Amino acid sequence: MIGIIDYGMGNIHSVQKALQSMGAETVVTNRPSDIVTYEKIVLPGVGAFDDAVLELEKRALVKAIKDAVGNNKIFLGICLGMQLLFPESEEARDTKGLNLIKGAVRKFAVKKGFKVPHMGWNQLNVRNRKCPILKGVPDKSYVYFCHSYYPAVLEKEIIAATCDYITDFTSLLWKENIYGVQFHPEKSQGVGLKILRNFVEL
Repeated sequence: MIGIIDYGMGNIHSVQKALQSMGAETVVTNRPSDIVTYEKIVLPGVGAFDDAVLELEKRALVKAIKDAVGNNKIFLGICLGMQLLFPESEEARDTKGLNLIKGAVRKFAVKKGFKVPHMGWNQLNVRNRKCPILKGVPDKSYVYFCHSYYPAVLEKEIIAATCDYITDFTSLLWKENIYGVQFHPEKSQGVGLKILRNFVEL
């Protein structure tokens, strides 16, 4: 069973529909007591870092997520859900994230010829072929992005794929039972569905 966390800011139904299309059993929940009971957990996210943390705290979900990860539940953060894995973000300097991954979330610098937010299709540069959710995903595959901030990862060994837009940033990370994707796999057509299928089959 895959639990999709609903804290009022995620692209819940698109993610659920994509997972169900490959036969996965899913449930949408905002109950902390439920989260630790699922085999896998998905934290989607669209919006602002500080608002997301506030909503997670309001629902007592921060501790539940940390407990689930600590109990080796397989976790996938999508877009803002990935950024929330970090201790801090330049989007909200006084707000603390989940602090499950070392690093910080940075804002894209202004650069001539580039628009922010980074919106649309861009390539994955695969760095770690051993990453389970990248199985069968070719290098330079296109996926769909929509973000103004990016994860700056300190632990270089957990960077599974990057993307080059203004700067070379981590687009997919893997640390033990934690996965994070800065792009939207549910909007990335065949490649995104392959990544989600790999997650389902873990």
